[in-house]
Amino acid sequence: MKSSKSASRYAQALLDLAIEQNKVDAIAADMKYMATVCAENRDLELMLESPVVKADKKIAVLNAVFDQFDKATASFVELIVKNGREAYLPQIAESFDAILKQYLGIIPVTLISAHRLDDKVKKEIVSKVQNFTSGTVELTEKIDADLIGGFIVRMGDDQIDASVASQMNKLKQRLTR
Repeated sequence: MKSSKSASRYAQALLDLAIEQNKVDAIAADMKYMATVCAENRDLELMLESPVVKADKKIAVLNAVFDQFDKATASFVELIVKNGREAYLPQIAESFDAILKQYLGIIPVTLISAHRLDDKVKKEIVSKVQNFTSGTVELTEKIDADLIGGFIVRMGDDQIDASVASQMNKLKQRLTR
């Protein structure tokens, strides 16, 4: 699910609150848990989006499901529901993670390869990427057999495509011209 501007703004407000109250870790854990629960439970998302279910019932359900939440997180969720923005809660939780990583200087990098790469190669790729960034690299590895060989590195809006499939497509385009 893509994040909307509203969800990003709410997530930023929640991060500001967390920083102000020195509860960044607790609220981050709450938002991560909320994102996981919402992703795994479509019924919860449908209930949040439903205009038929009243706000007080939604608050009661959310308090029951997320009873272990920090008081600041619970108050924030209640405020969101009272303002009629409860459908944004899954997006807010996802946006919070991205905004928190940006605040902490963590740069998410996705490494896509045709097969599992050994640790030496991964470390070399991460060190090369680290030379171009000023933060800490968080590597996520994905396997895509369609690449045939090589790899693709994605970092934000930037992409380095060193895959065999890409090179073959470029060669094919040159030959057909």
